[in-house]
This record gives sequence, C-alpha cells and structure tokens, in this order.
Amino acid sequence: MAVRDWPAFCRDCLAAAPAEGPCPDCGGTRILAHPELDSLAIAHLDCDAFYAAIEKRDDPSLRDKPLIVGGGTRGVVATACYIARKSGVRSAMPMFQAKKLCPQAVIVKPRIAYYAEAAREIRDLMRALTPLVEPLSLDEAYLDLSGTQRLLGRSPARTMARLAGEIETRVGITVSIGLSGNKFLAKLASELDKPRGFAVIGMGEAKSFLRDKPVGIIRGAGKVLQTRLERDGITRIGQLQDMDARELADRYGSTGLWLSRIARAEDGRAVDPGGEMKTISSETTFNTDIAKLSELEAVLWRQAERVSARAKSHGLAGRTVVLKLKTSNFRLLTRSASLEAPTQLADRIYRTARAALKREADGKRFRLLGVGLSNLTPGIEADPASLIDPASDKRAAAERAMDKIRAKFGGTAVEKGRGLRPR
Repeated sequence: MAVRDWPAFCRDCLAAAPAEGPCPDCGGTRILAHPELDSLAIAHLDCDAFYAAIEKRDDPSLRDKPLIVGGGTRGVVATACYIARKSGVRSAMPMFQAKKLCPQAVIVKPRIAYYAEAAREIRDLMRALTPLVEPLSLDEAYLDLSGTQRLLGRSPARTMARLAGEIETRVGITVSIGLSGNKFLAKLASELDKPRGFAVIGMGEAKSFLRDKPVGIIRGAGKVLQTRLERDGITRIGQLQDMDARELADRYGSTGLWLSRIARAEDGRAVDPGGEMKTISSETTFNTDIAKLSELEAVLWRQAERVSARAKSHGLAGRTVVLKLKTSNFRLLTRSASLEAPTQLADRIYRTARAALKREADGKRFRLLGVGLSNLTPGIEADPASLIDPASDKRAAAERAMDKIRAKFGGTAVEKGRGLRPR
C-alpha cells in the first residue's frame, strides 16, 4: 500500500485527511497515518513530565524556564521539564548532580497529593472510554480499546487522539500516546514522539522495527540481565531474533524463552484493570540526618498523606503497612505490620508505621524515611467501621470529609490531614 493510501486523520480536528497532509478541514499539520491505523487497539498513555507540567500549569511564569521537581540537597529528581532535560537532567538523578548540570533551574518540592488529584481526573476520562485501563503509575496507563468502535463511533486511534485533546483542555497538561497490537509495542511507541506525541507501531513492521534496537529497551530486561547478555555478545534485539528459542532456553532458562518471544514482538499479556502495581509508597532523603523522634514523626505524616492520596487515586487499599528507614551509615531497615482490614487512610497508615518507628528511633540518626502499602486490594474493601476503636472511625470520617472538600474546591481548599496527626 502506497503512503498516500494509508488510513489517516488530523489529530487536531479528528477529520479524515490525506496521509501526507495538511488537513483539508482545519489546515492542521499533525496528521496521523499508518497502514494499520484502523486495526490497532492497545494504547499506552504517558503524561509529559507530569509533575513539572502541573507546576507550570499552575504558575505560568515557569512556562519557559527549566524546572526540576524534587527533594533537597541529598534528594533526587522526581521530574524534570523538557527544558531542563536538554541540560542532561533526568528523573532519579541526585539533586546535587542536577544542579550542576542546570544551575539556572527553578526547583520546587513535590506535591504528590495534588498531582494525585490530576491523575484521578485523567483516569476517570480513560475509564469513561473503556473499563480495560491498567494504571502503571500516577502518570501512565495501558488501555485496551478493542470493541469500542461500535460504542463510541470512532476507531481506537481517533478515540485516543480525542482523549489527548480532552486532557489538554480539562486538566491543562499534554500527554504522549503509543498505539499498537500489544502492550510491549504500545509502551515503546509512546516514547517515540514526546512530548505531545502519537506514534504507531504496526504488527507487520514490529520485528524489523525492533531489530536494531538495544536489548535495554525491553521492559523487564534489567541491568543484571543486560550485563549477562552482553557478556555473551548479545547487545541488539536482532541477535535474539536470529537465535533459536531452544538455544536461548538452554542458556537462560525461562528468561530465554521470554526473550525469544518478546524479541519477535510477541506479548500475550492482557490489559489488566487490576494493574501491575504491587505496592504504593513514598519516601524522602533528608538534607541532614535526623535522630529526633518528633521530627521523624512529622516526616512520616507527610509521607503517609502522599501514600494515602496515591491509594485513593488508584482506587486501591493495602493490608500491610511498610516502614522504610536508612541509617546514617546507609544500613537499610524495613518493618511491616499487617492490618485486620485494608486501609487507604493517611491516619491509619501513619499510626501503624509510627509504632514501628518508635521502636527503631532509639537515638540512631537516619538519612531516609519512607512508608508504603502492600498486599493491595480494591479500595471498596478499605477501612470498615471498627467496633473496637470508635475514635478511629471519627478520624476516618473527618479525613473523608476533607477529601470531599478538596475534590470539590481544589487541592488547597483545606490542608489535608490538619489536626489528624497524633501528638
């Protein structure tokens, strides 16, 4: 099929357009064309520099400035805007290194609870299109739009383009979209045209597309596996394609069989509304070590609020609360406690973790503190009424009331959790 005959439409007005553009209806040049455009239904949506985008949305004076969202001197970069990324700043980079690379950057502390509200709004928009939404984090998700064309009256590709426009209008940030026939390829596609991009990888071209790519682009092929493959002379996906599956299995066991399939663009994983999320956590590295219990408790409360906000935004709860501490000499401590019922409330997360914190804070100095939820369950199962502790029900009711106020009037309408933290 010649390029001029490919299915194509304008991403701005969604009207049919010639594959080589521009759009005859609106004059737009963002034309999406691909021979398999009307037959692919697995999408990956990724918010562009999510935390930084929210901060720039709320403070237009930051729009043209390099912006880093992250912790203090000994913290790490949570997100860097695309201007800062041109200087080499990347997520998870130590803050001191980011400052050296981009000394003119504006640095703001993360507001996780606030970002979670925007994530919840985006997720609601996705779930209005299909129940098959698999969140990967606050800012990205898979969608399976199979069978939605009859219901929505448009192809999955047009549906995703319209969704991107809705997010820009209603939430005020941009997203990038990848569309393909499976999750592996959709995720790769979403990274090809950022920011505000829309890329398609067809099943017919998948093997050739992958052939010259490094094995490191395979999600799940971590540094240990990459090192082992490199030691065996394997650095490109094409080399895996050329090897017999039995040879790969002999060398690497079940991992070899998986590599053989994924190198050939075979990914049978379904989009799972339960998601891949196994834990929800938040942690912070201090500028200076902290030993005083009251200071650690204050930090723990803020982290509990962030975990709570994430759990609520994902519609999840956890049966196990995990406390994470790192001492001044870099010894890592983790302590967990199981609950009678799953929770998503900051108050219960905090109180459970604080009991473990009290046992560990015996004068030791800590450089990091974190808290998380594991053994996740649907949020509908969270926080049933307690017959043993009526006071906890009152605190839970107060927290839910604050959530409703903030959902209605915005994230700054009331300071979440004020007065709830035990003294």
